[in-house]
Amino acid sequence: MVQANNTRTDLFGKSRMGYALVESQKLDDWVRFARDALGMDVREEDDTLVCRLDEHARRLVITRGPLEDMAALGYEIEDQDSLEIVLQRLQHKGVAVAAGDASGAALRGVERYWRCTGPKELPIEFYVTPKLTDAPLSMLASGYVTGSAGMGHVAITSRRPEAMLGFWQEILNARVSDDIEQRMSGLMLDIRFLRLNERHHSVAVACTRGRRMDPIRTRIQHMNIQCATLEDMTAAYQRCRQLGYRIMMGVGQHTNDRELSFYVESPSGFEIEYGWSPIAVDEESWQPMRHQGISTWGHKPLDHNLGDELRQAVRAIRSLMRREYTPF
Repeated sequence: MVQANNTRTDLFGKSRMGYALVESQKLDDWVRFARDALGMDVREEDDTLVCRLDEHARRLVITRGPLEDMAALGYEIEDQDSLEIVLQRLQHKGVAVAAGDASGAALRGVERYWRCTGPKELPIEFYVTPKLTDAPLSMLASGYVTGSAGMGHVAITSRRPEAMLGFWQEILNARVSDDIEQRMSGLMLDIRFLRLNERHHSVAVACTRGRRMDPIRTRIQHMNIQCATLEDMTAAYQRCRQLGYRIMMGVGQHTNDRELSFYVESPSGFEIEYGWSPIAVDEESWQPMRHQGISTWGHKPLDHNLGDELRQAVRAIRSLMRREYTPF
């Protein structure tokens, strides 16, 4: 156990997004989506789907259940001492942390894990040792970019962005990469991008300017995965179109991280950003900027329609009547 005052210890670079756990009743559709459209390695185990991207035994896990949403996000911590600091910081903030059991660890593909309730009541989990496998990957993509930067990023909408950002900054020492102003559906959004390591961002937090509203049903707006080649990205886009999945934004390039990507709606409603070649941050020279608009070109709505606009408007108004949960 680390006993020293840990508030000054900088954990930047010592954490990365390691796995995502989804709960859904649509397992057949998730098989088709993850394997045949996105091109992941997918294995079926009773009421569970296990998706691999690399040597990690489990990256995306879908279990049967009614939630239709992200059920947990797991963050790999560099070493045991750093994990102890994370747990101490949570305890100091009054956030309850529980150790996961053996069956939960097996489901997630880790030796041990610890769990807390994060912003928007999304369970956030921490672990040190993932289970690895040298079993060959059977997937349509040539590969994915993971490693020390982790498996990708998530974007989250929030009515309490300061508290949301504070969770990642105070617990994991996330750094601000940049900000974007973007008008969507008649609302001006302010989006802040946080990085945990060299990946341009591991978490993006969006809020409406002025009256804070949340038009998104799910706990996350999207999850990003990064494929190895441009051909992987364009082939996945074509497969998603051919299989009838809703393309929420067509291929385009972002202003800040320069990633080429498209956004497709998952069977559970949140979106998957399938991207290629974002820049990595050089800590020696990086300066945060404010960008006007999320894209330099492309990313045009394709299957986003008036019905989506109306549903989002209703959810935005209803969000004013409930309090958004934050851990501290």
